[in-house]
Amino acid sequence: MNNLSLPIKILITVVLCLAIGGASGLATTSAINDWYVTLNKPSFNPPNWIFAPVWTLLYAMMGVAAALVWHEGWEKKAVKNALLFFGIQLFLNAMWSLLFFAWRQPAFALVEIIILWSVLLVCILKFKAIKPLAAYLLIPYLLWVTFASFLNGAIGWLN
Repeated sequence: MNNLSLPIKILITVVLCLAIGGASGLATTSAINDWYVTLNKPSFNPPNWIFAPVWTLLYAMMGVAAALVWHEGWEKKAVKNALLFFGIQLFLNAMWSLLFFAWRQPAFALVEIIILWSVLLVCILKFKAIKPLAAYLLIPYLLWVTFASFLNGAIGWLN
């Protein structure tokens, strides 16, 4: 599968990331319209409409980053290891949506997002050692997860 062209790898990884993001979005939709609107939120809480386009862009950038690393050679141990961390952070990303929205557990979600942030940072460092551009593509995601962590913490505190 390593003989696939870079554009095909980008297509595969972007579609995969968007699909996981879409599935996470399904878990949040009903909670956003009923439970989330009842919560006290901090003044820096963005409007709900901003989340879908931001996450769509971030998932696409994540997919491109993963494809760039994959394209460096699946047979390399460093590539496999970096993509393992990528997969773990992607799983944790989806789990956060379930914890926070579907299961309505902001405190558990806060612990989990801190773990996500840590795994993502390791993933970025591993990507940087293989393909610096891939790491740079994940920086906006890290910043968004940082913001989301503060938002999660504030919502937990206020409620």
